[in-house]
Amino acid sequence: MLQWLGEAAEQLRAFSAYFLCDLHVEQLQLDELYAVLRELKAGEISNDEAMKRLERSPYWVWTAIDPKSKLLVVVDVGTRTLAMAQRVVHQLVEVLAPGCVPLFLTDGFKEYRTAVLAHFGHWMHPERRQDKGPRPKPRWMPRPALFYAQVVKSYRRRRIVGGTHRVVFGSQLAIKQVLAACGWTINTAFVERLDLDHRQRVAVIGRWVNTLCCGEDRLLDQLVLFQVYHNFVLPHASLRQPRLIPEVTHGRGSAKLWRPCTPAMAAGLTKHVWSLKEVLRYRVPPWPQPQAQ
Repeated sequence: MLQWLGEAAEQLRAFSAYFLCDLHVEQLQLDELYAVLRELKAGEISNDEAMKRLERSPYWVWTAIDPKSKLLVVVDVGTRTLAMAQRVVHQLVEVLAPGCVPLFLTDGFKEYRTAVLAHFGHWMHPERRQDKGPRPKPRWMPRPALFYAQVVKSYRRRRIVGGTHRVVFGSQLAIKQVLAACGWTINTAFVERLDLDHRQRVAVIGRWVNTLCCGEDRLLDQLVLFQVYHNFVLPHASLRQPRLIPEVTHGRGSAKLWRPCTPAMAAGLTKHVWSLKEVLRYRVPPWPQPQAQ
C-alpha cells in the first residue's frame, strides 16, 4: 500500500500541477492545522499530552482555498513559522495568473502579514518634503489592490469564546464591498470547513485517533491524494447547477434536476466530473522545455 501510495502521489502531483495554473480568483482563505506524526511520539502519550505539544509540534498542514469555487489551491506540511508562511504564499503566487491580487482572509497568525506583503508589495518613493537634503529612501509598501483581513479568535480553556476582525491591508469598506457581492462578511468559515474534511478523510490528522503517520513525506502523499479527490472527483452539493431540462432516469427514481459540479468545474479547469481511475490513468502532457540557444 505504501508503494502504491508513493507511485500514485507522483502521478497526482503532476496532474494537479498541470491543471492548477494561471488561476483567476477573487478571494483566498488560508489556515493551518496540526498533525501528530510518529516521529513526535517517542512513546505512548495521552491525549492531554498530545494537546500540550501542539504549539511546538514540528508538523502543521497548511491549506489555501478559493471560497467561491471551493478549489483547494495549495496544501503543504511544515512548521508553524514565518519561513513556512513564505513558502505557502510563494506557491500561491506560482499558480495565480500574472497580475492577480486576491483578497486574503486568514486567522490571527501574525507571520501571514509579512509573507503576503513580501509577495504582493512594491517599492514606493516618498515625495520630498524639503528642497534641500537627501531624498527619502524608497519603502516597500503593499500594492493598492491588495486587501487582507484577519479573524482573530479568543480562547478560554482551549475553546473558542469569541472573535474580532482585523483589517491589515486596504480599507474595511473596500473589503466589505468585495465580500458583499457574495453575501458574505469577513470570515474563515470555508477553510475551517475544509479542515473538517481533512480530518475526516485523512486519518493521520484526525482528532483522537490512534493512526500516526511515519513522516512528513507520507503525510504529503496522502494530502495530495485528498487534494485531487476534493478538486476533481468529489461533487459538492453547494456547487450543483440546475438542469434546463430534467434528465429522465431509466429506473424507478425521479428525474434528475441538478447537474453535479466539482470545484475544478466551478473554477473552469474542467468540464466533467472525473473518477479516481481516470485521474490515475491520465497522461499528463510534458511541460514545454526551453529551447537551447
